[in-house]
Amino acid sequence: MDLVGHDFLTLLDFTPAEIGYLLDLAAELKAKKRAGIPHDTLRGKNVALIFEKTSTRTRCSFEVAAHDLGMGTTYLDPTGSQIGKKESIADTAQVLSGMFEGIEYRGYGQAIVEELAKYASVPVWNGLTNEYHPTQILADFLTLREHFGKLQGLKFAYMGDARYNMGNSLMIGCAKMGLHFVACAPKAYWPDPALAEKCKEFARVSGGSITLSEDTDAVAGADVVYTDVWVSMGEPVEVWEERINALSPYQVNAELMANAKGTAVFMHCLPAYHDHKTAVGREMGEKFDRDAMEVTDEVFNGPQSIVFQEAENRMHTIKAVMAATLGA
Repeated sequence: MDLVGHDFLTLLDFTPAEIGYLLDLAAELKAKKRAGIPHDTLRGKNVALIFEKTSTRTRCSFEVAAHDLGMGTTYLDPTGSQIGKKESIADTAQVLSGMFEGIEYRGYGQAIVEELAKYASVPVWNGLTNEYHPTQILADFLTLREHFGKLQGLKFAYMGDARYNMGNSLMIGCAKMGLHFVACAPKAYWPDPALAEKCKEFARVSGGSITLSEDTDAVAGADVVYTDVWVSMGEPVEVWEERINALSPYQVNAELMANAKGTAVFMHCLPAYHDHKTAVGREMGEKFDRDAMEVTDEVFNGPQSIVFQEAENRMHTIKAVMAATLGA
């Protein structure tokens, strides 16, 4: 399958066959990495990594993956890029296209990465925007394939705020690949209705389904229970209070996991506020008198959790995206 020259902006742009190809390629590259087989077939190429929002996993994944493929990387942090400030997005795209073979963007609105791709003459990859997080979903699906041996037919329950990048992207991915996606949250936190309808159309073709529910009993029979942080860094305390009050019933804890299948796994895109061992976790825990936020430590570090395998797979799947679009 030929994806050379393609951008990777949202899973809406990819067919199930293309998504499956990227997962197969990721598994192949992971096996080579584990076996110590060199795969630095992109020597001499360089990629730009624009991070308007910082990250541990995404940055490390892109840098290690690029280096494994033989490429150099230039990291532009929030203070190191003039994109949209002193230099337009269009101008930035064209300048970087003359120096690099690929451009990664992690930041705010999807419109920014779409405009970068419009004016760039090299592949552009979405490392996260407010609306979509497609590389995370590839990592999640590779992890599920490794664990269950399949994707189609799995029941996937997403607990919590499903309005933004993770809820959107998981719903799209599940709809395209034949999983039964359940967003379990108060109605005010459900995905955009137009996107949900589009995903229902995908699901009718793939054999999957889309369910939106306010009832935590919707997790019954789930193969996968997934959650994400309730509030992003930098949001005011008032938002924390509102989200905690609304989403507390949807916390992933032992009682909720007991309603899923006995063979169910727990997943989280990280970071997670499951204890007081981070500054934010401690501050919010003390302010709102909670031991944990979206998931308890018992579940996060329990036998059903596969979060660290999932985190490692960020690197292997990002490597597959770069290899496929750059022609490794």
